[in-house]
Amino acid sequence: MKDKIEFIAFDADDTLWENELHCQEFERKFCHLLACHLPASTVSRELLGTEMKNLRLYGYGLKGMMLSMIETACRIIGKDGKTGCIEEIINIGQELLEKPVELLEGSKEVLTQLYGKYKLVLATKGDLFDQQRKIAASGLQEYFCHIEIMSDKKDADYRKLLGNIGCSPENFLMIGNSIKSDILPVLELGGYAVHIPHHVTWAYEQYEGEIKHPRYLSLNTIGEVPGYL
Repeated sequence: MKDKIEFIAFDADDTLWENELHCQEFERKFCHLLACHLPASTVSRELLGTEMKNLRLYGYGLKGMMLSMIETACRIIGKDGKTGCIEEIINIGQELLEKPVELLEGSKEVLTQLYGKYKLVLATKGDLFDQQRKIAASGLQEYFCHIEIMSDKKDADYRKLLGNIGCSPENFLMIGNSIKSDILPVLELGGYAVHIPHHVTWAYEQYEGEIKHPRYLSLNTIGEVPGYL
């Protein structure tokens, strides 16, 4: 494996910088707003169902989450009292959309060590404007020969990425925190994948199965990547 790798792609959210922690804090505040109507666990379940329904319309990211929260709040609250709640959702969401980027421990150091030895790629999914903002604010863009903001991370999306960078699957390594988005599609295409778990994971991205694959590796931290390579 190690001798074949030419391109190394990194996921961004929760691999290079913090993201889901802020989303979960947003959800906790949302549940608090509706606490007089339903228990937090019920509100969270309602919100997740709305988000799953709306993925094909809004895609991934905070803006889609905000719209799904507004829809969920309107459904739960009914006709009365919606205005104040909706305004609060928008205010909290906009604060998050301007929040400084918090690099995860070791991410910049790993990119520094690998830079020049491999062709580094940033492969992230989510809202275009928000991802562009975070990439610019991270200060990491200089390490990447190619940056791709993907609408989703399925087989077809990775095929497009590989075509854009001119790389065969057997020469491609993807590093990320989501088994569903960063690992399984790449293995399916014939590439290599390294899973770096994050301490919080969105319910949609959680995966309970066990992966036994010759091109798959799970590490504890991103800092272990250079030593393995």
